[in-house]
Amino acid sequence: MTERSVRILVCDDHAVVRAGLLALLHSAPDIEVVGEAGSGEEALALARKTAPDVVLMDLQLGAGIDGVETTRRLRATSPAPHVLVLTTYDTDADVTRAVAAGATGYLLKAERAEDLFTAIHAAARGRPALSPPVADRVMSRLRNPRPTLTPRERDILAQLAHGLPNHAIARALFISEATVKTHLRRIYDKLGVDTRAGKEQRLLS
Repeated sequence: MTERSVRILVCDDHAVVRAGLLALLHSAPDIEVVGEAGSGEEALALARKTAPDVVLMDLQLGAGIDGVETTRRLRATSPAPHVLVLTTYDTDADVTRAVAAGATGYLLKAERAEDLFTAIHAAARGRPALSPPVADRVMSRLRNPRPTLTPRERDILAQLAHGLPNHAIARALFISEATVKTHLRRIYDKLGVDTRAGKEQRLLS
């Protein structure tokens, strides 16, 4: 990065939140807001037109694609902007999905303005920026890694993450429903949960 202002696009589906963020960002002399979006689809269109350095991304965007999918699509474009997640959600699943989609940083909306500005500049340089609670979660996961799943088990989890029932998973993976159930029992054992609902709480943690 040169010393020019960081070009930033804000994506949040709440107009009041966007207005507050824009007012805050406009107060920083080295940050230039090039656009605001209320949906993932709008963010993708604006990013193509404005070529921001960083997209400040909420995770929950109402109707349409969510922040994770928007992040994934933004990172697949060329040139690809860095994505800095700014959200109220800090579960393991949310953090993991966002980082896997290509997010450079993950901040909570409770952060101080100075920390947000610092994170934006870090993200513009491709450096990770994490809120302290998120960093603690990441370190905890590194110290206590999750059980190793086989490629087939991961395939089934990916289908289950989309809310598919067993018979639909079987059709999608060209296996029998009985095989799906067998794999799910093994997954439950590895993750230490007893029910499908319990597993869903941890499948992306």
